[in-house]
Amino acid sequence: MSTSQEQQKLDAESTVKRNPHPDFKAVEDSRPDWPHVDLGYFKTRDPRWQFGQGASDGGESLRKNHVEIDPYEEGRPAVSNYKLLISGIVPRPIGFISTRSKDGMSTNLSPFSYTQVVNHEPPIFTVGFSGGFSNAKDSLKNLTESGECVINIISEHFLEAANATSINAPYGVSEWALSGLTPAPCSTVKASRVKESIFAVEGKLMDTKEFESRAIPGKKTGVLAIIEGTRFWVREDAINEERNVIDPAILRPMSRLGGITYGRTTEAVEIPRPDWNKEVDAGHVADLAKPKVEGQ
Repeated sequence: MSTSQEQQKLDAESTVKRNPHPDFKAVEDSRPDWPHVDLGYFKTRDPRWQFGQGASDGGESLRKNHVEIDPYEEGRPAVSNYKLLISGIVPRPIGFISTRSKDGMSTNLSPFSYTQVVNHEPPIFTVGFSGGFSNAKDSLKNLTESGECVINIISEHFLEAANATSINAPYGVSEWALSGLTPAPCSTVKASRVKESIFAVEGKLMDTKEFESRAIPGKKTGVLAIIEGTRFWVREDAINEERNVIDPAILRPMSRLGGITYGRTTEAVEIPRPDWNKEVDAGHVADLAKPKVEGQ
């Protein structure tokens, strides 16, 4: 089996089994309709929490045991680590990546939940791609050859359309057409941004890092792309007057959980960052200010 065939097998739903429901449509039809929920702000679980108090669960988490897992233990397939990580590292932001080939003849639009912002000056983003360069998917191929992309953020109002672009369509089929989403022009890159996206970032490729399997030496398993943001696009009703804060109640971002599950952001809490000098003056940390010991 070729490397490309191996990657296609890993990507196949029949192998990964992200969908736990034999008849998903029947399960979905049994669920309540989508509710419109305004973003609400609530108190924290324990608004009277004090320094040194620990978790706010009455010690319940300390009474539970943990299971140790070696990701390379004999007989453990790589897909088990994949399913574990995407269900444990949650919620994850979704980079809805738009790319165009270097010759401009081909485009791609696809969601990637291995996406994160890692710096603000300059604006730096990372995106993880499954598989190596030798069997790169269209998004990675276009990104490395053209050096450009757009990172669009997925909001509630086009979740179904964005998810549709993850279909395993044959090469050359347009995800834009399949999704019904609208391409909009950019200023510093040739790829299109998604007009329906409330927040989008034009980006230029800075660097890439290819990863190799620990279990199967020589097998390339992933690529990390480091991207510099070169232009921001924010829908005018979502940005404040100073153009430095996006309203989460309008952005309404979707995130990825495990399997085929997405998450909404409908509830929030606010907690100010504590100031050491103020807490010392208030006598809140004096008895707790001790040197670090082994294990801390």
